[in-house]
Amino acid sequence: MTATGKTLDYSTLGNWLWEAACAIRGPIDAPRYKNYILPLVFIKRLSDVFDDEMARVARDLGDAQAAVEVVESDHNMVRFYVPPEARWASIRRQATDLGEYLTDAVRAVGRANADKLAGVLERVDYNETAAGQRIIDDARLASLVQVLSRQRLGLEDVEPDILGRAYEYLLGKFAEGSGQSAGEFYTPRAVGVLMAHILAPEPGMSVYDPCCGSGGLLIKCHLRLLETHGVRRNGGTALPSQLAKLRLCGQEVQPDTYSLARMNTLIHDLQADIRLGDTMARPAFLRDDGGLRAFDLVTANPMWNQTIPVSTYENDPFNRFGDGIPPASSADWGWVQHMYTSLRDGGRMAVVLDTGAVSRGSGNQGRNRERDIRKAYVEADRVEAVILLPENLFVNTTAPGIVMVLNKRKRHPGEILLVNASQLFVKGRPKNELQDEHIAQVHALYAEWRAEEGLSAVITTEEAARNDYNLSPSRYVAQNGGEEAMPLEDAVVLWQEAEEERAAADEALLKVLRELGLD
Repeated sequence: MTATGKTLDYSTLGNWLWEAACAIRGPIDAPRYKNYILPLVFIKRLSDVFDDEMARVARDLGDAQAAVEVVESDHNMVRFYVPPEARWASIRRQATDLGEYLTDAVRAVGRANADKLAGVLERVDYNETAAGQRIIDDARLASLVQVLSRQRLGLEDVEPDILGRAYEYLLGKFAEGSGQSAGEFYTPRAVGVLMAHILAPEPGMSVYDPCCGSGGLLIKCHLRLLETHGVRRNGGTALPSQLAKLRLCGQEVQPDTYSLARMNTLIHDLQADIRLGDTMARPAFLRDDGGLRAFDLVTANPMWNQTIPVSTYENDPFNRFGDGIPPASSADWGWVQHMYTSLRDGGRMAVVLDTGAVSRGSGNQGRNRERDIRKAYVEADRVEAVILLPENLFVNTTAPGIVMVLNKRKRHPGEILLVNASQLFVKGRPKNELQDEHIAQVHALYAEWRAEEGLSAVITTEEAARNDYNLSPSRYVAQNGGEEAMPLEDAVVLWQEAEEERAAADEALLKVLRELGLD
């Protein structure tokens, strides 16, 4: 037993889940393991909790058979109703046609709980084939079921937060091998924790992630609320009954990742409103009058330098991009403008972006779209802080990234805190690690609004203007005597924007020549 009274701790669960991944190792790429393992972990959690709740009903009624009859007639007696064929004992007994059986069992759970699980489990297919061959054969599936059967995930076995952390551990493991698209569904835990510390959620607040991936950043806000306002109860941590939970809302464009987000929040024992769709083209959270819904907090890690057609901005019906049209080659400031428009008065946001988002275009001759939008945000005094992260934290790139904090009610008007945390990490393989003490150190600088030699600086908006609205922390906080150099990725984005401007100028010139009959 652990100190919390639960049987399973995070390390045990992490090792167990990785063993499950090894059980199906073979002909498929590791990133696809999540499509087979995570739904079964989810089903096992629901099944074990269902068994616990059935036992509770039986104790209350004093009769096990009466409990079965009551629950079968009223599924609302339990959190999630698990049909007999999908209960883990039935899954363990299945000896033949396991792929087809698992697929039917998982989807049966979805149908039985359609009000809560709509769109979550329909895509799961353990009988999937490629070129006429099963992707994972029954033998490997049987090994997976055997490994997952070794640990019980009921109410008295594991805290939802511990299980959720282990679940996200496996997401991170999958992301490490999934190449360029990894960051679309996973943000390193430590980065999410730092953002949650900075946002400091309070009971009852609404929190929004417009590109929520697997839901991790929303969950980190919930966990931070438990840390600051929770009480120990029944071996776990919970909010006192008089305090309202966070209202978590997210949108995700990829159907498989949307399903992961739904499962991830539910396995953390959270009720989050996660919706499927393209936020930039069709935002899902709207007011009754058709405008964007406003939230207390926004937390996000959009795909860096995403390509989005300029027409998306120019034809936007929600008036999100009034401070400028981003270049088609980098949607960073398109995402920022959507998020800022989605903040209520007094709201705050923390967003992870490529480092170039706070520096590209500054110091160049002529116009630059990103620099011009950044200028508008600095002059309107919206930017509160920029934190430069260490390199090689993210699974899909070695680039460092930044966290930019915007506030509609700044604590220190006219000032911007810049933190150069590029050296606050522990070297790791394959990725560096931002540890708890580093998170605490950066958060203290933000909370205390403190300039510290070699680590942070507080500048005025006038100073930012003198530096042509360059907000890169490394420009103001030098470390190791190094000079700031433009990363190759930023140079490529600038070149692409210049090409867009050149093409537009050529088209305008050609139009004039045609009108003069000189083409």
